[in-house]
Amino acid sequence: MTQKSDVLFVGIDLGTSRSSISAGNGQRQWIESYVGWPKDFVAAQVVGKPVLFGAEVLEHRLMVDVCRPLQHGIIKEGIDRSEEAVKEIIRHLIELAGPGAGQKVHAVVGVPSDSLKVNRLAIRKAVAEFVDSLVVVTEPFAVAYSLGLLNNALVIDIGAGTTDLCIMHGTLPGEEDQKTLLQAGDYIDDQLFSYLQERYPRSTFNKNMVRQWKEQFSFVGDSPEEIKVVMPVDGKPMLHDIKADVKRACESILPAIVEAVTQMIARFDPEFQAKIRKNIVLAGGGSLIGGLRESLQASLKEYGSSQVTCVKDPLFAGSDGALKLAQEMPAQYWEKL
Repeated sequence: MTQKSDVLFVGIDLGTSRSSISAGNGQRQWIESYVGWPKDFVAAQVVGKPVLFGAEVLEHRLMVDVCRPLQHGIIKEGIDRSEEAVKEIIRHLIELAGPGAGQKVHAVVGVPSDSLKVNRLAIRKAVAEFVDSLVVVTEPFAVAYSLGLLNNALVIDIGAGTTDLCIMHGTLPGEEDQKTLLQAGDYIDDQLFSYLQERYPRSTFNKNMVRQWKEQFSFVGDSPEEIKVVMPVDGKPMLHDIKADVKRACESILPAIVEAVTQMIARFDPEFQAKIRKNIVLAGGGSLIGGLRESLQASLKEYGSSQVTCVKDPLFAGSDGALKLAQEMPAQYWEKL
């Protein structure tokens, strides 16, 4: 391996909703995982850039072709601009990390579990121009590594496109130690959008508004707070109560997660099942849903004593773990590009 002074180690969390980078030079940056290209020459003049990222894409979404490349955790290879969009996100994140002139970049990239199975070649192509050595891992493993949870632990990473579960038992996790569910943030958005359409048929709103309401108010169980938002009716702004709909949409992901957790633990060595139940960690944006930790822990009560905690920094837990892996990964695990 090259001497560390000549290398910038970076950890990248390539997520459906948000992507982040943590670098050995101390830089930590994130963007929403949207890429946009101006639709025509007028749009190009208005936005003033050939490519837009993250919040700028949403701000200018009427004048750019929008791509969210990891919808449902998978890159749509050869179908649309998803491969190009992943490449742009990687390029942009590495630019934000600010490698020095002539400094090589060694990257560990964390992706949803299904993307690692299906898109390994596409990910390699996306980063090949920008890094010198690469390791691709699953996001929950990167989170587990950042927290030092290498043995007798279960990480549940609730992202936008997928919920990824990974049991750690003292070795690198294999496919049999991991499971992916589609019940995640986007699923909640779809459910909430449907419930609100049904309850308020004369009101107008879009998926972006629904996603923002979910991120601001999400909860399961009980909440004393009112949740009222403004939706136009015949062009006139009006307040609507959406508390019951937010609760119903957020709770819609719980049954699948509880079933996956109980099945994964039940398949594991019976002498270690109790230890894993007492070391369950929620990560990803979904870990911020109010009351989710308590509800999951209560749902597992009938299987024995359980302890569920949440990561302190869900936005950077994945990229911080990937950076730690990059700094500690033995040479034989790296692929030189």
